[in-house]
This record gives sequence, C-alpha cells and structure tokens, in this order.
Amino acid sequence: MGERYSVLRDMSGVSTASPFESARPPGPEAARVLAGGEPHVEVLELAKHELRDISRDPEVRAVAPVMPTTLIQPFEDGSDERATAEAAAAAATWGVKAVGADVSTRTGADVIVAVLDTGIDGNHPAFTGVTLIQEDFSGSGVGDKQGHGTHCAGTIFGRAVDGTRIGVAPGVTRAVIGKVLADDGSGDTEGLLRGMEWALRQGAQVISMSLGFDFPGMVQRLVDRGRQPKFATSMALEAYRANLRLFDALMRMVAARAAVSPGALVVAAAGNESERQSGPDFEIAVSLPAAAEGVIAVGALAQSPTGNGLVVAPFSNTFPQISAPGVGVVSARVGGGLRSLSGTSMATPHVAGVAALWWEEVMKSPLPATSSAVLARLLSNAAVSPLASGVDIADRGVGLVRSP
Repeated sequence: MGERYSVLRDMSGVSTASPFESARPPGPEAARVLAGGEPHVEVLELAKHELRDISRDPEVRAVAPVMPTTLIQPFEDGSDERATAEAAAAAATWGVKAVGADVSTRTGADVIVAVLDTGIDGNHPAFTGVTLIQEDFSGSGVGDKQGHGTHCAGTIFGRAVDGTRIGVAPGVTRAVIGKVLADDGSGDTEGLLRGMEWALRQGAQVISMSLGFDFPGMVQRLVDRGRQPKFATSMALEAYRANLRLFDALMRMVAARAAVSPGALVVAAAGNESERQSGPDFEIAVSLPAAAEGVIAVGALAQSPTGNGLVVAPFSNTFPQISAPGVGVVSARVGGGLRSLSGTSMATPHVAGVAALWWEEVMKSPLPATSSAVLARLLSNAAVSPLASGVDIADRGVGLVRSP
C-alpha cells in the first residue's frame, strides 16, 4: 500500500487541439503557454517506484506527501464587550485606522478576494451585498461553525456592524470562499492546494490564508502508525521540505500567470508559535505556507501599553515580509455581532484588505494592472514611523502595511 502524495502539474503545455489545428495558438495565449502557469493538483496513492516514475513526467512540477494543516489558533483576550464598545465609540476598529483604510479614497471596488479558511457565515450582516462564491474542500460542507474564517473575512471586506467599521476594503462585492479547514480547524495540503487552484480559476486577485502546516500533527500521525518517534520526526521533516518545494513551484506558476494576466497576490500568516516575552531564544521563524517563495508573510503588531507606538506581538513569528494589527482585532462573530481576537491570523486579513485597495488604485491608474505592480506599491508604502523605537526589522519586515 502506497502513501498519498500531492502532485502539482503545469497544464499550460497540454494541447486540446484536433489533428488539423495548431497545438499552440498565436498571440497572448501562446505567451502563457510558453511561460507556464496553469496549475493542476491531483492526489495519488503511490508506491516508491511509482513516485520515481511520476516525478519524471515533464508536466509534473513537484510531488510531496499530503501533510495535515491547521488554523493558526488565535488568542481569545476575554474582552469582547469592552473591545467592541471601544470600536463602536471610535466608529472604526483600531486596525482599520492604523492601516489608513478609514481615510483612503479606495474601497476595493471591482477586486475579487479569496479567503481560504474555515468557511464563512454568509448570513452575517457584515457580508450584506457581497456575492459569496463558496466551495468546500474539507469534507464538512460550506458554512463556518468554527468562526475563524468569518472573523478574517470580516476584517478584509466586512460592512459596518452596529455602526462599527470592521472591514479594510468594504467595497469588495465578490468574494471567493474556499473552506479548506474543517469545523474543528483541521485540514490537509490536499484541500489547501485544491482550494488555491480553484481560487485562481475563479479570478481571485488576492488570496488570504490564515493557516499553517501541522508538523507535530504529522509526527503524531506517523507514530500512531507504528513509527518510532525519531523516524517519524525525520519522515515529517522530509515531507515538510517536499511541501515547501511544491509551494515554491506553485508560486512560480502563479508569478508566470502574471505575465499574461493580472495575476494574484497570496498573503499568509507568519504563525503564532513564538514566545517573545520569554526572550530571544523563544522566537520562531515564519512557517509554511507563509515561508514559501512569493507568499507575503504577515507578522502581528500590538498597541504599546505606554502609547509610544506599535510593537511586535509576543506570539508573532520572526522574519515576516510585512506587518499589520493583530492584537485585540474586532471583527464578525458567527451568528451575528462582533468579537475580539488576537493572532497573525488577524493581521493577515488587514494586509489582504489593503492589497485589495492597492489593486483598485492600480486598476484606476495608467499603470499596468498586474500583481507585480500592486505588490511593489504594497511594500514600498509600508510605514515604520508608527512603530515604537527599537522594533527590529527582522520582526516587522518592511513595516506597517498602509492603504493608498
């Protein structure tokens, strides 16, 4: 019996022409074919000799064992009532104001955003007027029972709730919601990769992912199958490395698509595994999928208790590319109302929302409307002045994400 593997293929060179037609059409489509960038994911059960054979297929860009994934567990701060009351009094959440979305002339209009998470509560008032295209890749059905995906989506494009603005880009009217994590917050790379492929085919210009690879879960799964712990750890490390290479290959294909189409920005949470309050020896680097080539890794910022600027959240992993508000973030609660959560999961949708604002800015300018143009503006306009003195660049990236 073989193991389950994710197989990433590039279908841009696959011909569907009849014997009397050209296999490669002229014009921009030919450029797309030559550049590559039509990802297709399949999951196969392969024995060792079959694995070697399939890796030699010229269409195959990468092969990796299926690994478990999990939502990046947010921190409940127990201050929902106080936080929501403060947000209502200010008319907008502190995160919306910190990134400058409350004074931006852009709203994310005509931008398609994808959220790959635990689904969404489509009946929440925060999503009134938004066309939600939902697909389940978790096996637990569409909709959000966990609440994580609803909270993240609310920060990206939620409408005002009870007078409180929670969304960075409330002008978004079309959202692609891929449920890649089940109701208990668990998933695997098969669902995540299929969700990414689907989101790209839906025309998503921004893909937001507040989730991570479950390395300890992979080790435990192997131990449960009878592997000794040291061998299970080694095998999990091999699987992690293979999946990093697979995601790198996928992101190269996403970049190749941008040569002949608008392309997409992929934003992911850096992770919450650090314990900075215990000292520098307790800092952990960005994890997958945020660690993959071309993914915008997001760190979390908090308001300083002394009021001297924003500081890095104690849980935020190091070496992000950019940072955003991630502590005491008020957004949509499943079933209605608002709730306050903390985590790089909460910082990531701020960046995704600002990316939507920059997409609109670029689309309404004489500039080419491409993901590379949007990324350049997203990174170059990040600010360091709102940060407290002494915040290390390794911990906050280029700085606080800012709206046009």
